[in-house]
Amino acid sequence: MTIKLDYQTVKNIKTAGRYTDALVKGLHIWVKPNLNKYWIFRYTHQGKQHNISLGSFPALTIAEARIKAQEARDELNKGTNPVLAKNASKALKEAPKIEKVRFKEFANACIQTKRAEWTNQKHGDQWEYTLEEFAYPIIGDKHLDEITMEDVLEILTPIWTTKTETASRLRGRLEWILASATTRKLRSGINPALWRGFLQTILPAPNKIKTVEHHKALPYRQVPDLIAQLRGMDTIGALALEFTILNASRTGEVIGGLRSEIHGDIWVIPGNRMKAKKEHRVPLCTRSIEILAIAKVKDEGSQYLFSHKGKKLGNMAMPMALRKFDLEATVHGFRSSFRDWVSEETNHPSEVAEMALAHTIANTVERAYRRKDLLDKRRLLLNDWEEYCNTTNQNVLELKVA
Repeated sequence: MTIKLDYQTVKNIKTAGRYTDALVKGLHIWVKPNLNKYWIFRYTHQGKQHNISLGSFPALTIAEARIKAQEARDELNKGTNPVLAKNASKALKEAPKIEKVRFKEFANACIQTKRAEWTNQKHGDQWEYTLEEFAYPIIGDKHLDEITMEDVLEILTPIWTTKTETASRLRGRLEWILASATTRKLRSGINPALWRGFLQTILPAPNKIKTVEHHKALPYRQVPDLIAQLRGMDTIGALALEFTILNASRTGEVIGGLRSEIHGDIWVIPGNRMKAKKEHRVPLCTRSIEILAIAKVKDEGSQYLFSHKGKKLGNMAMPMALRKFDLEATVHGFRSSFRDWVSEETNHPSEVAEMALAHTIANTVERAYRRKDLLDKRRLLLNDWEEYCNTTNQNVLELKVA
């Protein structure tokens, strides 16, 4: 039942049940059979319903309950599950009161806290995987103040020269977690995962071991033939990949895309899902709009642009579609294919291509003067790219299904 809640109204409720506040979405007062009353915030995240207890009435006033509910709503709008955020915050607040805190317990709380700043779920998954695979077996059950440089070296040394990029990123994650523990006075002394002036004197520099490999890109002349074969697959992964290629988008932008973000022929991606943390408008070409219509038919009730049974695609959906072909390429690499085509085959200005890719302008002066997003020019560019992608028989090597 939705009613206008105020102090007197809530006080006078004598019937058990849930009474929804008309002012803040998801907030309601839960009246139990014994007439005890509790403020509850109810919401849906990734298809699942959750309830957060905010406090009891009248100890928590309606004004305070509305503020707490709105704070939870703000977390939800950022893509963070408010329950996880609340639990992580509680764990971190209580940590200093605990005499001994184990590394695994503290690291998990840190990851949940950092999720709010990540635009891609994949980052959190990567943190969890590397810690679970390499760190926890050695220091997971150790107390934070017991971890030494020897422990960190035991973790990193076996993979430092064989899985250099993974090892380097893991070291940075260990340094951040241990620095957070120091800030909360759960340990003291030098950070045993510190690189500069510390591990730097023991381990070889990562960039001297292995040259960083860029995402493998398909030569742009082969893209039209790939597009033609993707259209014959009739899978949601193939549709998402074609959409990604046509719009030169990033994987996270596409698999996290919502149907509510589509406004006519413009896709408005909110800043919290963009790498640069800035809203990005994408002018959709004819085929992109057609792809979205097909994806909607395949999963009518979903909130996502591309989904299966209401759940958004996983990070591997598009790479799996790409693996059907015998190609040395990655999904992210198609952004380079697009950029090469612009440079070598068109007269479109470089700055238009860069804005189509949602790249941050490095020059601060140029960035200050360029306040518009060149939407009309980007529309012409992406329409030309669509026309090119629709052109087959380019006299290139035939793509073969594996």
